[in-house]
Amino acid sequence: MWNNKFYIGVDVIDEQHKELFKKTEELLKHINDSGVGHKQKCISTILFLKEYAVKHFADEEQLQTDYEYPDYPNHKRIHDEFKGVVGELTQRVAKEGPTEKLIGEVSSVIGAWLLNHIKGDDFRMAAFVKAADAAAMNADGEK
Repeated sequence: MWNNKFYIGVDVIDEQHKELFKKTEELLKHINDSGVGHKQKCISTILFLKEYAVKHFADEEQLQTDYEYPDYPNHKRIHDEFKGVVGELTQRVAKEGPTEKLIGEVSSVIGAWLLNHIKGDDFRMAAFVKAADAAAMNADGEK
């Protein structure tokens, strides 16, 4: 569940993180649905998460290249690995159907990855971006 302790201080990225958390929570709620179309809701939410993660990663990577973030190659590698994991999970859901166990696994993998990635990699990246902005403001003020 989204919590303010996950704010990294880069507005566009924080808003995207919130959306990823929201959709992951939605997926968990769909597990307990027994109504008509619940399986399709699970599949469509997983596909949304997959597509949104790609957009989010592209935005985050653009920010890193704009700021010449020194850990960009490693951060991009981590994103690429996660896209592979999500792709595999999506294929399993398409093949096996959105069983409660599999949807729980998808939610768990995505949720745990998001938490760890934000609290580690993204916090470090945001600290670099904020320091670069502060240095640029100081440099502008000294001229």
